[in-house]
Parts: sequence; C-alpha cells; structure tokens
Amino acid sequence: MKILVLIHEFPPVGGGGGPIARDLSHEWVVAGHQVRVVTAHYGDLAKKDIIDGVEVIRLPSNRKEMFRAGIPAMMGYIFAALRYCLFSMKDFQPDLLHVHFAVPAGPVGMIVGWLLRRPYVLTAHLGDIPGASPEKTGTWFKFVFPFTPPIWKNAARVVAVSEYSKSMALKSYAVPIDVIYNGIDYQKIHAPAVHPHSVTQIVFAGRFVPQKNLQQIVATCSRLRDLSWHCTLIGDGQDKNTLLGLIAEAGLEDRFSLPGWKTPEEVIAIFQDSDILFLPSRSEGLPVVGIQAMACGLALVLGDAGGNPEILTPLKNGFLEDPDDTDAFERDLRTLLTDPEKLLAYRSYSLEAAKAFDIHETAKQYEALFSKVV
Repeated sequence: MKILVLIHEFPPVGGGGGPIARDLSHEWVVAGHQVRVVTAHYGDLAKKDIIDGVEVIRLPSNRKEMFRAGIPAMMGYIFAALRYCLFSMKDFQPDLLHVHFAVPAGPVGMIVGWLLRRPYVLTAHLGDIPGASPEKTGTWFKFVFPFTPPIWKNAARVVAVSEYSKSMALKSYAVPIDVIYNGIDYQKIHAPAVHPHSVTQIVFAGRFVPQKNLQQIVATCSRLRDLSWHCTLIGDGQDKNTLLGLIAEAGLEDRFSLPGWKTPEEVIAIFQDSDILFLPSRSEGLPVVGIQAMACGLALVLGDAGGNPEILTPLKNGFLEDPDDTDAFERDLRTLLTDPEKLLAYRSYSLEAAKAFDIHETAKQYEALFSKVV
C-alpha cells in the first residue's frame, strides 16, 4: 500500500503529533508499505529526506518558530501542500491519505482526496477539536470552525487519540469516530531498569503555553524547597518569560533548568535520567510525553484533564489532581520525595504499564483500518 501522510509539523519540528506520525510511518515501512510524508519546512532542515525508510517532503510555509505554527504558517502549509500534491507529486500515486489534524492538514486531505479519487483517514489529536483546547485555539477557531464540518464528514474514517478527544469531537461533529491510542516505540526508548538518584529529578516537557499550566509547577515546587529535588522544564513558548520571572521571584534559579526546545531523542535522554514527570495540564488529548515518561520509568503527577486519566493508574504509578489544586500537588510530590521505596515502586509500575501503548500495536490497528477503507 502507498500511504501519503499529511501533517504540518514533523520531528524535530512541533509537538506530540509529529513523533506519532513519524513512528507510525516507520512501522508501516517495516511492514512493507511505501510512505511519503508531506510536512512544513523550517530552518535549515533538508527539503527532501529519507528517515528510516520514510520519504519526507518539507515544503516552504513561512513557519517562524519550531514549537508553534501561527495562522500564516498554517495557511502557508495548506497552499504549499495543495500545490505539491496536485501538481508536483507525479512520482507517487497514493492508495490512501492519512491526515493528522483537521486543521491545517484536513483541507489538503479533503481536496487532494477528492481530486485524486483517493480516501483519507483523519486523525484528530485535540487542538483541532472545537472547545477542547480553548487556551490554544479558542480565538482563531471561531473563524475556522464553519469551514471544518466537511473535513470530518468526507473522511473515510475518523480516529481520535483518546476517549476524551472522541467525546469532545462528538459535541461538534456527528460522524462515527474510532479510538486508537497514541503509541511509542517501547523497545527503542524504554529504560532497562529504574534506579534512584541522589537528588530526585522532576521533569516537564512541552510547549510553554497556558494549557500546560507551568505556573503551577513553580508554585508547587516553591513549597518544597525544604526537600532535595531539581526540576528541568524542556520546551519553549509564549509563557517562557513569565515562567522565568516566577522562578526568580521564588528564588529558585538554582533548582530549575530550562534547556530550551529539544529533539525527541534529547527529550528521551533527559527522561531516562529523571524520576517524576510533573504535567499539571488543563487539557490534553493523549499526552505523548506521558507515555514516553512511563516507558522511561517515571512516576506521573498529572492534571486531571483531557486524556491524562487514560494513561495513569492512581496510587500505582502516580497521582491525578485538579490543575489548580496546589495543595494536592504539594502533597503528592512530598510523598514521592520523602518515600524512596514508593517512588521506585511507582516508577517500576510505569515501566511495565507503558507496554500497553507500544507503537507496533497502534500501527497494526491503523493498518487494519486502512485495509477496510481501501
């Protein structure tokens, strides 16, 4: 089968959806399929590349930031991808299109699929679902939403990455929706074993945006200054300066590290040298970093929002709390920081539980779906 993958951000650019698209594409190549990814160009990345057998085409789209695509960049991707798929892609005739995100790849998949008479499968992650991530998309979705129903209606199948994402999508779109959980390459990234650190390592990874609620991390950690810990905040975004100000105000500059935006491989390396993932999000589809952290043997302290409850087993490998409940987060982290045996037990449970999200199984589920569609 020839599969054309449409996604506006692909590693090392962008967030969680990109690594999922990359790993799925690799699995399909291993299974004998031919896969071409059409994504956006950024910086000095190669415009044409082959990564683990996957053809990657990066198109100029006016993207200015690695961690975020604004409206101009999304519009640029739509026009560039349409032009490429309809006029330049003479050497690749797909059997099926796999579209990640209803916006901006959705319009491309719908138009190209219709003109080439090929079906497309839409995977909705969260930011492309009305109301699911208002801090991130609330403003521009007011203008975009009227144009999106045909994208969902004309898809051969629609997939959500969590039950939460499905429930949110059904509020706006009356279409059948399957659920296929995000996956990770467990064999590639899992830690061989968990071991304690002399200073407990707390970590966060993601965009520095309101939905990630990073202010809560500083507020909680400032109450734990009597204990031994260090916190690494991986990422970048609009809230960075605010975050730096809060850390300085709390006098915790020596307890926090902000290494900036990292490649997926660099994130995994940091995870494998950490103990606790602190992700007090206000909304999530199915957090890829949460699954990656589990595979690296981390205990989880998560905001009780979105798809977070679907990856965590309370009192087994972590805690779920209201994103605004600083007292609860303090209690949870204090428990893990003062009870090394419990922390190791939680980390060991995560390491085992992550096997349920192996990308090999996720890819097989998509393959079965694609076969039905084709």
